[in-house]
Amino acid sequence: MRSPTLDPDAAARVAALGVPTPMRTRGLAAVRDAVESAPHPSMPDMARIDDLTAPGPGGRPIAVRLYRPTTAIRCPVLVYFHGGGLVMGSNHSFEPLARELARASGAAVAAVDYRLAPESPPPAQFDDAYAATEWIAAEADRLSVDTERLGVVGDSAGGSLAAAVALAARDHNGPAIAVQVLLYPGLDRDMGAASITAMPDAPMLTHDDIVFMHETVDGGVTAHSPYQVPAHATDVGGLPPSIIVTAECDPIRDWGERYAGRLRDAGVQTTLTRYPGTYHGFLMRSDATARGRLAIAEIGALLAAKFAHPISF
Repeated sequence: MRSPTLDPDAAARVAALGVPTPMRTRGLAAVRDAVESAPHPSMPDMARIDDLTAPGPGGRPIAVRLYRPTTAIRCPVLVYFHGGGLVMGSNHSFEPLARELARASGAAVAAVDYRLAPESPPPAQFDDAYAATEWIAAEADRLSVDTERLGVVGDSAGGSLAAAVALAARDHNGPAIAVQVLLYPGLDRDMGAASITAMPDAPMLTHDDIVFMHETVDGGVTAHSPYQVPAHATDVGGLPPSIIVTAECDPIRDWGERYAGRLRDAGVQTTLTRYPGTYHGFLMRSDATARGRLAIAEIGALLAAKFAHPISF
């Protein structure tokens, strides 16, 4: 098996960021500031952007930003959960990816600003994600979106939230999820996965960075609920058609690929694409790499096909 190497443009982007300093050394506040202050690239224009408020657990408001790429009435909708290890990130810092998903798929994208740990320990993140999804489904007519073509999508830790929402909706007769899109998702806590042990110093996400975020979220104590760690679900049958994206040079690559295998074996229609030469988080700034641009186009095309030909059984 060949050792994974970055594509030239991916390697150039990593090099441009300079010598990495471990998250643990920098501290959470500095890491958050860096993510929020990073300049945005040129982003796709939207026909309309609405800043909305969904009622969260206990009546606490959840900020939701709805990106509409077209003026179409009752368009499909993707509920989007950003990455950041559940400890960083926002609708601002992940706006480029939200807009790209809207443009490529033709669907409205409802980006959810869920609470972050450690200030709000788990399951606050899942609770917000599920509550926002329920609200969007309930308010579909007012929002002019089509609940028969409602999907969930998330990158990294947001991918774990998307998977958890799909599981909970299945288990509790919740909103009908037409598709789940899991982008290099943080679905597991298995630090012995082969991809993790093989790439302890991977670009953009080192072994210690993963451990640091786990410790920050919940003291490093692994929860057993599948709504917090979807890999712990004993049954993945009956879940919606799934699009799973992994990156070759990502240490948590195996987590997403193993989950895809379980979905396939359970009879769930599943598309798994591993993008060679790419690093964890490569879609956050998809414009920076050729494979990032390709991945967005392919994800969008798959979503457009699924929304054009929905399966209701």
